[in-house]
Amino acid sequence: MNVRQAPEFPEWPQYDGHEREGLIRALEQGQWWRMGGSEVDSFEREFAAFHGAPHALAVTNGTHALELALQVMGVGPGTEVIVPAFTFISSSQAAQRLGAVAVPVDVDPDTYNIDVAAAAAAVTPRTRVIMPVHMAGFLADMDALGKLSADTGVPLLQDAAHAHAARWQGKRVGEHGTVAAFSFQNGKLMTAGEGGAVLFPDSERYEAAFLRHSCGRPRTDRRYLHQVAGSNLRMNEFSAAVLRAQLGRLEGQIRTRQQRWAVLSPLLAQIDGIVPHRPDGRTDFPSHYMAMFRVPGIGEENRNALVDRLVAAGIPAFAAFRAIYRTDAFWETGAPDETVDQVAARCPNTEAISADCIWLHHRTLLAEEQALHRTAEIIADAVAAV
Repeated sequence: MNVRQAPEFPEWPQYDGHEREGLIRALEQGQWWRMGGSEVDSFEREFAAFHGAPHALAVTNGTHALELALQVMGVGPGTEVIVPAFTFISSSQAAQRLGAVAVPVDVDPDTYNIDVAAAAAAVTPRTRVIMPVHMAGFLADMDALGKLSADTGVPLLQDAAHAHAARWQGKRVGEHGTVAAFSFQNGKLMTAGEGGAVLFPDSERYEAAFLRHSCGRPRTDRRYLHQVAGSNLRMNEFSAAVLRAQLGRLEGQIRTRQQRWAVLSPLLAQIDGIVPHRPDGRTDFPSHYMAMFRVPGIGEENRNALVDRLVAAGIPAFAAFRAIYRTDAFWETGAPDETVDQVAARCPNTEAISADCIWLHHRTLLAEEQALHRTAEIIADAVAAV
C-alpha cells in the first residue's frame, strides 16, 4: 500500500466554555443529584422539546434506558422482544436481563435497518415489543413498522442510540407516538462520557419509569415507602450540565456531517469493490452517527485486516457489529430455542454485513473536505492491497 499523509480529523468529544460553565453551575448550586438540583430536570425538558416528545427521563446510560423502557412496557419472563440481528449487543441484552427472550431478525442489505417483513414473521402471542434500531442515524422504515404495530397490537421501542435529532419524513423521533431510548456514551453524537434518556409519549409510562429509575421511591417520599421494585438509574447533575451544552451544538454538527457525507459517499462509490451505505431517503434529516460501507465478498478475516490497515494509516475505522447471535453473551440467558446455524440461516443479510462492513467514526464527517479526499485515497489503496 502506498504511504499517504494521514488526514486531520477533529478530536472527539468536543467541548468549549459552555461545558465548563455548566459544570461550574452544577457545582455551585450545592446539590449534585437530581432530586435536589435543577440540571437534570432542565436537560429533560430541553431534550424532550428538541425531539418533539411530551416527556424525557434521563438515566445512567443507554443500556439502562433500553432496559427501563422495556420494563415499563411489560417485558419480563415469558415474553419476547424482536430485535435486529445486526446491532450492538445492548439491544438484545436489555431484554434478556429482564428475563425475556430476544428474537433476532434479519436486516435490509442496503440500509442495515430491521427487515420489517422478517419482524412480522417473528411475531408470536408472546411478543411484547418490536425494537427497531436506527442504524448510523438513519431511521428504520417507520411507516411500515407503524402499520405492523397497529396490525399486531405490539408496540415499538425505538432504539435511537444513533439517531439524536434525526427525522423521518420531517417527523422527529419523539413525534412517532412510541417510546424511544438514547445513549450519551463517549462515542455518541452528544455525550457526557456515559448517560441515556428515554422519551415517553404519555404520562403514565413516564411516571412508572420515574419510580423504577429511583429505587421505586416517589419524589416526595420521606419515609422510605418504596412503591415498586426498581434500581438507581438516576443521572447526576454534572452529566446533565454537560449534555445541555452538547445539545446546543448538536444540530449544527449534524448539518456539517450531512454536507461531508455528500462528499465522501460518492468518493467511496468510485472505489472498486466498495458499496457505501445506502439508507432510505425518507430519513430526510439523518444524523450520521457512522460513515459506513461494505466490501462484499471480502470475508471477516480480510475485513479485519483492512480495518487494521486503515487505523495504521490514521483513519478512525472499525469493524462493523458482530451478529448478536454469534456472541457467547447472547446465548447465556434469554435466547430463542434455536441453534446458531438456524438463526444464521434466516439472517443472511446480517451474516454478510457482519463480515464485510466497516464504519468510520462520525468525527470523520466533521473534517474539512480535503481530509475526506485523502481518506478515500487511503481506503482505495488499502482495498487494493487486500
